Amino acid sequence: MSILERMNKAIEDIDTATMEELVHDDFKFHFHSNGKSLGKNDIIEWVKSGDVKNEVPPRVLFENEEVGFDHSIVKFSDGKRQAVMAHYKFKDGKIIFMETGATDL
Repeated sequence: MSILERMNKAIEDIDTATMEELVHDDFKFHFHSNGKSLGKNDIIEWVKSGDVKNEVPPRVLFENEEVGFDHSIVKFSDGKRQAVMAHYKFKDGKIIFMETGATDL
């Protein structure tokens, strides 16, 4: 199973042990909307909060040892829905960087 397949399953199952294993300690999740970033602990806590859920299972569009791309439809706890394209960078077999582009649905 690929890194993104494993991570998406961990998010679906709220499997924090697998998330800890797959997310690099120097991880950054960059938001284009406000220029801010989240770190490893921030992203794991966000997933644990249940605020965001995949409404449609993510589709891995491309993945190799350096980068990955996936697409999903997500629903937030406030009812907002978005189509999300995500770009990932990998280091040492872990996710070190993530940025997304999202369209409100």
